[in-house]
Amino acid sequence: MKKTPFRLTPYQVQWLLIVGFLTVGYALYLRYLAVEFSSVALACDAGLQTVLCKTRILVTALFKNSVFGITALVIAALHLIRPSIVLLTGGVIAAGFGIVLYNIELSGLAIGLLILGFARPAPATA
Repeated sequence: MKKTPFRLTPYQVQWLLIVGFLTVGYALYLRYLAVEFSSVALACDAGLQTVLCKTRILVTALFKNSVFGITALVIAALHLIRPSIVLLTGGVIAAGFGIVLYNIELSGLAIGLLILGFARPAPATA
């Protein structure tokens, strides 16, 4: 019994495009208008308690500990073992955040593994 390679439907491709653009757009917003913007950084460091400052603290803690890159790599490895649209979507989200938010090495490797997932056969359906 021959398994066919993992292929996306046109709707799944559109879904991944929307998710990818939204993820990278939000990550760019966080990077350039929350983490690196000097007036926001000074206000947050002075003790301003807004949602943006709390998000800035959370994102900073996550990328300092390479959480985005490690998460993307784990999801990509799972996608390589057993490809699915759910794992691919999670991998795109984690890798998108990781590429923009300073976890470039691990997220780049994860993107490579996500691409290799298309060479694997799809899971057998009963």
